[in-house]
Amino acid sequence: MQGASKAPAAAVRQKKDKPDMGKRLRNFNENFPYLVMILPAVLVVFLFNYLPIYGVLIAFQDFMPGDPILSPDTIWVGFENFTRFFNDVQFWPLMKNTFLLCIIGFIIGFPLPILVSLALNALKSKKSGKVFQTIYTAPHFISLVVLVGMLQLFFGRYGLVNNLAASLGGDRISYFLESSAFRPMYILSSNWQDFGWSAVIYIAALSNVDPVQHEAAMIDGATRFQRVIHVDIPAIMPMISVMLIMSIGGLMGVGYEKALLMQTDGNLAVSELIATYVYKRGLTGVPDQAYATAIGLFNSVINVVLLIIANTTSKRFSENSLW
Repeated sequence: MQGASKAPAAAVRQKKDKPDMGKRLRNFNENFPYLVMILPAVLVVFLFNYLPIYGVLIAFQDFMPGDPILSPDTIWVGFENFTRFFNDVQFWPLMKNTFLLCIIGFIIGFPLPILVSLALNALKSKKSGKVFQTIYTAPHFISLVVLVGMLQLFFGRYGLVNNLAASLGGDRISYFLESSAFRPMYILSSNWQDFGWSAVIYIAALSNVDPVQHEAAMIDGATRFQRVIHVDIPAIMPMISVMLIMSIGGLMGVGYEKALLMQTDGNLAVSELIATYVYKRGLTGVPDQAYATAIGLFNSVINVVLLIIANTTSKRFSENSLW
């Protein structure tokens, strides 16, 4: 009797564990339009982010343009290209310039969208909030070439700032030739361009805050500032944690385009970054693509290490993490 009772129970458990193919098929049919919509994005990411990964093998080769990446004649040099970079006289200046530009930009740029989103959410007039949000977001759609051109119009030798200074009896200063002016212009213009767009995700998170919490706080006599501190900020804290981890993970990932557009002989000492150095060594003059790939891979490894450290720290001290 005992064996007979166990057999039906095992059969029922096996039936429950067996996947319901009909249910999966129905779910697939229901989500098919969404899968079709996301397919182009998946293909783009695969083609431009995953497929080229095999190219990092160049960093470990004696590679010349036109050589096949993998062939019986490939010359493997191990970590020789990395050693060359570590011993390069440009190593420490490049690390210093990149780190300072990124860390100062991060300190200024990360809290700015949070403050803007909280301020916009606190406005009594939602229509005014939409207008300000549009104004703040618009600079994001300005191309880097146009942005640097605007900086030239304002801070060039014959730009607006110098014209005002000359009309007041001052001297004309070409800020693009001053090393001390490069970092402020780069960081402040980047933050001006991106803070409104970055605030969108926090505004979306704030829209999910239950109005009942604000009503209860108002009944208890809380001021608007106290409601921001005790209601709004805790509501977006998980999003802040995730964005902080992602920002730290991409801390050293500054692009070369804007720095290269702003670069002059006068500010080269502070404007030469890892990204611009990789571009010059890999695509200009006599290309040394293996060396440039090694430098780029080294920079990516730093970002991965920072991402792991940030995620581990966040997971240890809070419940929010990427994995």
